[in-house]
Amino acid sequence: MHQILLSLHSINRWLVLLSLVYSIYLATRGRLQHLKFTAHANFVRHVTATISQVQLLLGLSLYMISPVVKYAVAESYTGNLVSEHVFFKYIHIWLMATSVVLITLGSAKAKRMQTDDKKFSTMLFWFSAALLVILIAIPWPLSPLANRPFLRSF
Repeated sequence: MHQILLSLHSINRWLVLLSLVYSIYLATRGRLQHLKFTAHANFVRHVTATISQVQLLLGLSLYMISPVVKYAVAESYTGNLVSEHVFFKYIHIWLMATSVVLITLGSAKAKRMQTDDKKFSTMLFWFSAALLVILIAIPWPLSPLANRPFLRSF
């Protein structure tokens, strides 16, 4: 079960990143060119929020059964703040949950804005903030905190 969740979480992260980058692109283009907030833009906004929420659910499920987190609970605190266990037990989960909250808030606020310009501006601000948080929280392959491959297989 752990390997399946880990693989799904790894694959879905690319969907989150792609949809988020595409949403930011649409919002930037719409804002700069004063475009209408079309049904397509609204669909992309909604799908981006939904994919990120699915990713959070996969991540929380993985967190509950992860041997890395269980090991971090079992080991005594050594005062070392730069470790894989600390990263996944505290930093990764809180930053990623925060990013999903930012995406969800941005999506909800954009949906309720009255003008197309405000919808694009709201999406651009909240989704860009979420992307920044996500980029900080990703366990990049060369990270000193925790390194993981770009893609896991089943």
